[in-house]
Amino acid sequence: MRGRIKTFPKDNPELAPHFTAFLGYKAGMTHIVRDLDRPGSKMHKKEICEAVTILETPPMMCVGLVGYIDTPVGLRALKSVWAHRLSDECKRRFYLHWARYKTHKAFYRYAKEKWVQAEGEDSKPTKALEADIANLKKHACVIRAICHTQVSKVKLGPKRAHIAEIQINGGSISEKVDFCLEHFEKAIPVSSVFNPNELIDTISVNKGHGFEGVTHRWGTTRLPRKTHKGLRKVACTGAWHPARVHYTVPRAGQHGCHHRTEVNKKIYQIGSGEQKFDMTQPWADYTQKPITPMGGFVWYGPVNNDYLMIKGSVGGPRKRVISMRKAICPQNKKWMQESITLKFIDTSSKLGHGRFQTSEEKNKFLGARKEKPILQFTK
Repeated sequence: MRGRIKTFPKDNPELAPHFTAFLGYKAGMTHIVRDLDRPGSKMHKKEICEAVTILETPPMMCVGLVGYIDTPVGLRALKSVWAHRLSDECKRRFYLHWARYKTHKAFYRYAKEKWVQAEGEDSKPTKALEADIANLKKHACVIRAICHTQVSKVKLGPKRAHIAEIQINGGSISEKVDFCLEHFEKAIPVSSVFNPNELIDTISVNKGHGFEGVTHRWGTTRLPRKTHKGLRKVACTGAWHPARVHYTVPRAGQHGCHHRTEVNKKIYQIGSGEQKFDMTQPWADYTQKPITPMGGFVWYGPVNNDYLMIKGSVGGPRKRVISMRKAICPQNKKWMQESITLKFIDTSSKLGHGRFQTSEEKNKFLGARKEKPILQFTK
């Protein structure tokens, strides 16, 4: 399950061609401390503590492009062009049971007909593929790149990559097609799509709660103690006529696991999980530490790839893939455009009440401790 991007930002031909979306995996939440720069607010120039969400975003691979033409009933796919080589994690998405097949020859015939490779040279398109590319440049009105995540770098268990169409905005149609062809079989880092302090939209499937009653699902008031046959119900579902239950009456049913879009979520930081950020300013935290808290994110583990730090919460449980899109309705309010300078990022353990920011700090405070015995099991 993942959020589907059904609408992309409005195209501006004056800009250079660029990607408009990205996929990442939700790792967990932490909190930061920063100074608020908002004249007129009671907290102006004072420290505030805010919750943030960490999304791990390993580089995506561009493996194809698809062109659309405009019709009276909407967009229609004109032609798809695929790269010469596709990784196994991408091919797995096209197989129902990967292990049942002895040979995995998805796109084998396509690559043989559309691409030519000489010894020691890069792949070159055949005349048939060049005709398809020329057809796209002549007739297509929308170009979208076919990209997939590198799920093997996240090490969450699944081996199938998540594939998505990402619209290319900016430039002419010919420039967009050339832009996609240049990125074939290349990694696309998240830093090339989004910038710090930028507003983005997050699209995801939120956490599921199963079949729930009206009290948990809609927050209705419980009935009095002596009510017959239950308290957590709706006492009256409507009048005699009309002889049906109106849609506004709370009813039991599926709660959660819904497709939701949250707009204008601010990016606080873009970094790498392997690097240790160092805030050496006199007013900041002196500790050099990675973004991963002690013990790892609960039910996720360490963050080893690039990541996004987004203000507030993001829908969905941990490990779920999150679709991020450039803001479709960006706000021009001054307080939403402020530059964020972090003073402190909490990396204490999220399992219980974390006391220490790093293992070195914990060992320095507690001193020498008795080592845990290593259990050896014998047959």
